[in-house]
Amino acid sequence: MPDLPAPAHVPAPAGGDHAALVDRLRWRKFPVLDDGFVALVDCMGDDGAVVQAARVSYGAGTRRVSDDRQLIRYLLRHAHTTPFEMAELKFVVRVPMDCWRQWIRHRTASVNEYSTRYSLAIDAMQSTPDDAWRTQATGNRQGSGNAVASDVGRRLTAEEEDLQRNARRVYEERLAAGIAREQARKDLPLSTYTEAYWKIDLHNLLHFLALRMDPHAQLEIRRYAETIGREIVAPLFPLVWEAFLDYRVEALRLTRLDQGVIRRLAGRPSGAFPASHADFLAAQDPSWQPLERCRERDECLAKLVALGLVMA
Repeated sequence: MPDLPAPAHVPAPAGGDHAALVDRLRWRKFPVLDDGFVALVDCMGDDGAVVQAARVSYGAGTRRVSDDRQLIRYLLRHAHTTPFEMAELKFVVRVPMDCWRQWIRHRTASVNEYSTRYSLAIDAMQSTPDDAWRTQATGNRQGSGNAVASDVGRRLTAEEEDLQRNARRVYEERLAAGIAREQARKDLPLSTYTEAYWKIDLHNLLHFLALRMDPHAQLEIRRYAETIGREIVAPLFPLVWEAFLDYRVEALRLTRLDQGVIRRLAGRPSGAFPASHADFLAAQDPSWQPLERCRERDECLAKLVALGLVMA
């Protein structure tokens, strides 16, 4: 799991003045990657807004401050999502276009992006350090593996610098020749940075963060999600953030099939844990047995290893 519970760099002001905290965070650019950033533009609501929305059917006089944490944890634990929709956050982000393509797939936000039809493309492209190139993962068709050899990394970075420099030169020469901006831009690489305003309610923001902070997400967009979570959501919604870590980010979901494997392992004559890998294969779900490759089986094994029920 990523190291996410670390406190944000912006401490809550004395007295818990949420408005003062929003003012301190607003327009503060938190750097991401080499030239990207995220910044809070505005925030409507806090932990109390979630509680208020959840309690609306009970009327006045039922709310106790000591219950707020327990109520928020109950709501998140049982996926009662509507109260979290009552809080909204608006960001401005600078992000490479390849990351933005993944980001914009989350269609539950209001977006206004910088237009290269009207304005010059941002003169910045994400560059890759020598030691940051990654191989294709062998067990995940869309993921990354290990770092490449240092000599390969140096060559790739040098080639990237040449490509980006040439692409920008061609773009600017087209503009100087009077070519329309909407056409001159077409050969800019996906590493070119774009900027956008992004407004989203807290429920859908947590869903975005859960997916994009996951270790299986692309590293670059993961850095954006971690920054939004740690630096902005955590200080503004501390009770929600605590519950989110406990029940989403660091939770372990056991499916019906997973539970069957555990019961069969517990029912072995020895009943001892951790079980061996051979024990796990003997206890696997019958639907997995004929499959040479089975992602569900692999995921179940990883869960049981993490719980100490099967040997690593």
